[in-house]
Amino acid sequence: MFIDFQIVKRSLEHLRNFHPFFGITFLVCKKARLPVGKSTSFAINTAEETFLKTHYKPDISSKYFFQPFRTSSRAGHWLSPKYPFSGSQSTRTRGDFEKAFIHLKNTDQWGWSKNYVSVLRAKLERDRAGLIPVFWLAVWLYRERDWPKGTTQHDLVATFVSEFLIEPEELERLFDSTIPTSESTPLLSETPYSDAELLRAVERAPDSRPEEGGILKHLGLRGVGPSRELSFNPGERLTIITGDNGLGKTFLLECVWWSLTGQWAEQQAMPRQDASRTEARITFQIAGKAALPQSSAIRYDWDKQTWPLPKGRPTLPGLIIYARVDGSFAVWDPVRHTGAAYEQQSARPGQLLFTRDQVLHGLDSKIEGLLRDWVKWQHSPDTSTFATFRQVLRRLSPPDMMPLEPGEPLRVPGESRAIPTLRHNYGVVPFTNESAGVRRIATIAYLLVWAWSEHQVYSALAKKAPQEKMAVLVDEMEAHLHPKWQRVVLPALLDVATILSRVIQPQIIVSTHSPLILASVETRFSADTDKLYHLQLVDNKGVAFDEVPFVRYGKVDNWLTSDLFELRSPRSREGEQAIERARALLAQDNPDPLAIQEVTQQLRATLAGDDEFWPRWSYFAEKKGVRI
Repeated sequence: MFIDFQIVKRSLEHLRNFHPFFGITFLVCKKARLPVGKSTSFAINTAEETFLKTHYKPDISSKYFFQPFRTSSRAGHWLSPKYPFSGSQSTRTRGDFEKAFIHLKNTDQWGWSKNYVSVLRAKLERDRAGLIPVFWLAVWLYRERDWPKGTTQHDLVATFVSEFLIEPEELERLFDSTIPTSESTPLLSETPYSDAELLRAVERAPDSRPEEGGILKHLGLRGVGPSRELSFNPGERLTIITGDNGLGKTFLLECVWWSLTGQWAEQQAMPRQDASRTEARITFQIAGKAALPQSSAIRYDWDKQTWPLPKGRPTLPGLIIYARVDGSFAVWDPVRHTGAAYEQQSARPGQLLFTRDQVLHGLDSKIEGLLRDWVKWQHSPDTSTFATFRQVLRRLSPPDMMPLEPGEPLRVPGESRAIPTLRHNYGVVPFTNESAGVRRIATIAYLLVWAWSEHQVYSALAKKAPQEKMAVLVDEMEAHLHPKWQRVVLPALLDVATILSRVIQPQIIVSTHSPLILASVETRFSADTDKLYHLQLVDNKGVAFDEVPFVRYGKVDNWLTSDLFELRSPRSREGEQAIERARALLAQDNPDPLAIQEVTQQLRATLAGDDEFWPRWSYFAEKKGVRI
């Protein structure tokens, strides 16, 4: 049985106001049976180091020690590896604790002074922290020990008093022996205690490497972009952003990319003209598995005209693919970006930003390009990558059409190499001659497979496990696609990650103008993992950005007339105006027959013969004596 993690977590709160001396040096000296009233040879620095390694090292990969006591250090609760030989040595030989010891300077002679208990009691009183809670200190020190079933709180205290040779006077004057009775959580649990869980509840060690594989939890913009202030909390799996042209959908995706990667895909966001010098800032939060999400607030540097990168990010994102609406792409792979390189903008390796032509034809030392890689994968003895590519293409294929199926590469006029092809019902088409919609979807498929394949290669070289998190950003998901394709492409994209790898957990963020894109996920949208956001012009002045509930409207017409698209009717503009005039007449008690006749002619000119509005209008007009 082990002390329950929630109990260990509460010990942090009960110990935070006490000086580290009482949880480290005092106990080291007690366990070593330091004499009272005289000194003896004692390697106290080494003894403290051993004690810290035993009880204060939850992160074995770090050189630092974590202590739950009071701190004013820049490193927070993490003690330097030199602490026993510097910080603690300084504490013992000066100030409040010096009088508690008998010590000859520059020697290893140490002992307790005869009045050491009074000296330490006076220190506790000056700090106004109360007496040391013996139960909570025991919880911290014994958090990893395997205890017999039936162990009580009193047993923990008794073990502490016995092992650290606590004298009755010390127990009475320095410690609070109260046993807490208000704890609802059982003391012991069958689940073994894990320091890894503790590390998720405290700040990271100063020398810890940034965790990889995070996802975006929050993005806040103030004094930047169309909206004066904006708060964005994307879903874990899918987030859809809607809104009219010019309100900031693309701008928001660019800021998402920068928050995740630390680099702009093209031009950096600029503060608003009306923003004050201290107002413009971008706040973001990337959350991983091992650490609590921590926010970074970046203020615009007006002197350097740039957004500085935060130092010491606790979490780096997983693999990211960003499909921009102009056909360019951006890819970010954490394996290629070391922590040090990430924090130095000039030293970032592998800036994976590709124009549309570079994705197609390649970029030296970065990417071979779709035309070369496709043919290479197709003719490689190892068929795994090409098999994955074919599966992704097939899943993203348009409905009511032959699935996108690679044909044999062909030579075409003006090309010195074979060009990949796709089979259609009407024949084989070289990729360079394909339609804009087919090219965009096939290119997205290629970049997804290429990025994942390269990530696996680089992970193997670094002897690291591939990422489980992948962020996919797509601007204008519907671009170049027929309505039939728009109705299936986003659900297909949700499924592609499982084709690449069963372990991948995607976070997909897309922008769209299409009601068909929204209708397509009515059976897939989950309030637990997905979110819908809407940008809207308010009073022809400011731009509002809000999360809105996902409503299943069913018919696409209903999506068009919803608050997201704000059409009064799913007809032509002229038809809409005619119906508005007709409805105004319907609301009148005694409408003018000539006006009814005029509107009838307008309706005939703008509405289809089987429009659902005709029965209502025909009944009304005939009732008023106007023949239709």
